[in-house]
Amino acid sequence: MTIYKIAGWLFVALCVVAAFTPIPYAALALALLGALVACNVAADHFVRVIVSAIALHMISNTFDAIPMAGPYITSILTNLGTVLAGAAVLVILKKTYARVMN
Repeated sequence: MTIYKIAGWLFVALCVVAAFTPIPYAALALALLGALVACNVAADHFVRVIVSAIALHMISNTFDAIPMAGPYITSILTNLGTVLAGAAVLVILKKTYARVMN
C-alpha cells in the first residue's frame, strides 16, 4: 500500500468524520491531503481534477433540501470539494512550473 492510497483513505475518513463532529483545522488537513494525493495524478488527468473540483463545489449545496440527512451529505460533499480544491491547486502549480521551466 502506497502513501497515496493511505492518504486517499484518510481523506475519505476525515471527510465523513468532519461532517458529524467539529474538527479544528479539518479544512487545512483536507486540502493538504488533496495536495498529497495530487502528487500521484498523471498528466492526462489534470483537467479532470480541476473540473471535478469546480463541479463538486458548485453542486455540494443541492442536498440541503433533504430532511435530516441533507446537511450531513452537504458537509461531506463540501469536505470532498476541499480535498479536490487542494489537489487542483497543486495540479495547477505543477503545470505552471512545467511551463515556466521549459
